[in-house]
Amino acid sequence: MGAGHDHGHAHGAPVTGTAAAAYRGRLRIALSITLTVMVVEIVGGVLADSLAMIADAAHMATDALGLGMALLAIHFANLPASANRTFGYARAEILAALANCLLLLGVGGYVLYEAIQRFVTPADTEGGLTMVFALIGLAANMVSLTLLMRGQKESLNVRGAFLEVAADALGSVAVLVSAVVILTTGWQAADPIASLVIGLMIVPRTLKLLRETLDVLLESAPKGVNMAEVRAHMLALDGVEDVHDLHVWTITSGMPVLSAHVVVRSDVLNATGHEKMLHELQGCLGDHFDVEHCTFQLEPGGHAEHEAGLCH
Repeated sequence: MGAGHDHGHAHGAPVTGTAAAAYRGRLRIALSITLTVMVVEIVGGVLADSLAMIADAAHMATDALGLGMALLAIHFANLPASANRTFGYARAEILAALANCLLLLGVGGYVLYEAIQRFVTPADTEGGLTMVFALIGLAANMVSLTLLMRGQKESLNVRGAFLEVAADALGSVAVLVSAVVILTTGWQAADPIASLVIGLMIVPRTLKLLRETLDVLLESAPKGVNMAEVRAHMLALDGVEDVHDLHVWTITSGMPVLSAHVVVRSDVLNATGHEKMLHELQGCLGDHFDVEHCTFQLEPGGHAEHEAGLCH
């Protein structure tokens, strides 16, 4: 370590698992429920000749695939790091969330297309049978939503699965409403209209998740972290003259990372030592911004000019 360079690596407890790992069991239960309801809705859709129900079953098929990918991603994301993959496979969860987004957009487009086709070629939908199967699907979806409610606030991977199940629940409601309309009025157009509603419900939520996923892949600052405030807190510490090369990004949900070059007055470094300054910086960020995995380079005053053009 050359003179003037102090590379400090301050950590909280070592990362032992991603945020989604705690919800592995709940995802498995949700997957089992989804597969069961998918089969039930396919049977019901064929028997009742309901496009809305078949569309919802198709959506559930992509949900099952999405939940399966989420579980697979959790497995890879929690594998230990290696010399070449220093963060392990943590990003696998974000890639799974991205894949879920693409699946959701695809099924949304398919449902919209089929609904328009059903307007052109109307079908005779059996309202009573459709209502029974829709109620079964809605009850099952509500169980899955309850299982994933907490996890979706902590992990983009789990949130992707949660949004898929939520769209399914809303789809079941739309199918149920269409069945009631057909039963009471005989208006067959209610079925493709319900299909359109299902498709339109899927897209906005998917685009929101896609934006958050891309923010992680593009290494944007984590949501809720104001870079100006982070810099101000660091500069407020006694002896800190400047902060440069400040970067904050997210490896995966629940794993924000920060690195910075911190210019400290030489007299402060000599009096208190590097370890105390590193401890204060870590405490500052951990207490105020929930960023515990940090790497600091402490530099004496005047060192930044020496690094100009070398570190960006």
